[in-house]
Amino acid sequence: MAYDVVVIGSGPGGYVCAIKAAQLGLKVAVVEKNATFGGTCLNIGCIPSKALLHASEMLAEAQHSFDALGVEVGTPKMNLKKMMAHKDATVAANVNGVSFLFKKNKIDSFQGTGKVLGAGKVGVVGADGKTQEIESKNIVIATGSDVAGIPGVDVAFDEKVIISSTGGLSLEKVPGHLVVVGGGVIGLELGSVWARLGAKVTVVEYLDTILGGMDGDVAKQFQRMLAKQGFEFKLGSKVTGVAKAKKGATVTFEPVKGGAAETIEADVVLVATGRRPYTDGLGLKEAGVEMDERGRVKTDGHLRTNVAGIYAIGDVVVGPMLAHKAEDEGVAVAEIIAGQAGHVNYDVIPGVVYTSPEVASVGKTEEELKKAGIAYKAGKFPFTANGRARAMLHTDGFVKVLADKDSDKVLGVHIVGFGAGEMIHEAAVLMEFGGSSEDLGRTCHAHPTMSEAVKEAALATFFKPIHM
Repeated sequence: MAYDVVVIGSGPGGYVCAIKAAQLGLKVAVVEKNATFGGTCLNIGCIPSKALLHASEMLAEAQHSFDALGVEVGTPKMNLKKMMAHKDATVAANVNGVSFLFKKNKIDSFQGTGKVLGAGKVGVVGADGKTQEIESKNIVIATGSDVAGIPGVDVAFDEKVIISSTGGLSLEKVPGHLVVVGGGVIGLELGSVWARLGAKVTVVEYLDTILGGMDGDVAKQFQRMLAKQGFEFKLGSKVTGVAKAKKGATVTFEPVKGGAAETIEADVVLVATGRRPYTDGLGLKEAGVEMDERGRVKTDGHLRTNVAGIYAIGDVVVGPMLAHKAEDEGVAVAEIIAGQAGHVNYDVIPGVVYTSPEVASVGKTEEELKKAGIAYKAGKFPFTANGRARAMLHTDGFVKVLADKDSDKVLGVHIVGFGAGEMIHEAAVLMEFGGSSEDLGRTCHAHPTMSEAVKEAALATFFKPIHM
């Protein structure tokens, strides 16, 4: 059977692309190498991690906040088995949801490893090693990414003692000491889960800051918040070895700027140093598809590769490795294939760290504006001055708005605080329409809400806040 579109990979980019293409009237098939749809995000990434983050946050609330709110309960207890069951049920519901949507939109699925056999041809290699050929006018590469490991260091993952993010979601008991290699989003999210459940957490990071690439002001204050929660940080440290020991494992590192090496012992070591594009075995080079120096698929402004009829989206192309970025690209590609004007605004893609409190960002950071020589003004407002935050005992953090000095157009918004991941979207909508800080500051916000802090930060940017 010939298709209009064959999508290789069913993660957020792939399944959204397939559904959108089917909605636009195209005949669509999806090739997935795993037994379930949803890719890393739904199965071993975004969704299960958020289930554990929420569950562990509820435990922390019961342990530390209930009494102050006048809620008296017995001593809260953790049942890790039930917590993991909640995670698994959440994953199953989302995965089954994708399967339902494929059936609803009459999308055919093929289980096996997809391989590009050339323009218009895809091979599906099954568990028996046999290849089934599918013909398609268009092919979309949406195979996502895989664990990157540590550059120059041989890491033997067993997902029990030396683990990736996959193992970090399925530990059978709380480690006494968890060492996290990497101070980025994944490491801090999973580290915070196990810290709340009772583990001592030490983060070893190559850079001099956590959350590299995020606003420096936010990163500094957030690190202080995590330190109060018990996190220890070894910044500016290059890991030179991770090895299993008689009990647990050891991590050896040395100062990036030079100095004596140090070795620390851990019950579990989580290597969270980023991800790499998953392009191995896809037949891309054999098909003539160009790749860049980092192993990503090269595409033009319309997500087309150099080979006619072959497109690529998500983690395998340039840009932030975010599920929602992949989704937007999936929609854009489907529209382009259907003859419409698909487009992604890469200047307005929010990023969220789902810790407690959350960190959210959209647009430019102060560091990026300074480097680009753009004159700007900044406004900040702390949650300590927000009535709703006080009522909920969630006063940590602040909102920062960055706007062009002359035009007042909002260039970036950064939030650290409870519910930051939900609040960031009003900034994203404003920026999509080229709005100013005055536009945001003069928009009526319901009282009392946490979002009033966004309004106040905007007021502080173009004139003065009211409540500070």
